[in-house]
Amino acid sequence: MEETIISGDWQGFLGRGLALREIQFLLLLAQGLTAKEIAKGFGIAPSTVVKRLSNAMFKLGVHRQSAMVAEAMKRQIICPVCIALAAVIVIKSMVDDQPAFQNRRLSDRRIATR
Repeated sequence: MEETIISGDWQGFLGRGLALREIQFLLLLAQGLTAKEIAKGFGIAPSTVVKRLSNAMFKLGVHRQSAMVAEAMKRQIICPVCIALAAVIVIKSMVDDQPAFQNRRLSDRRIATR
């Protein structure tokens, strides 16, 4: 069974190539935190965070942190929670056999053009 990790507005999935700490740090990085801020939250040295993120970059085959976040999203290791919420809305609308959003009816009023 695959374990899901929720961090802020992001979620990550174990069993897709990265270790637990690598995913935790990657999720926080995706939220805009620095290595120093992540380290402070975990009570560890910033160099430990940098090392874990470097390991994750190596595993994903990228050389920049922004590319690491993009590659992890591409491989579906991490994703914003709002995407999961959107999927739930779509699935619910399919099950209920009703549209998720109703379109507003346009008024019959017409605008004259010259």
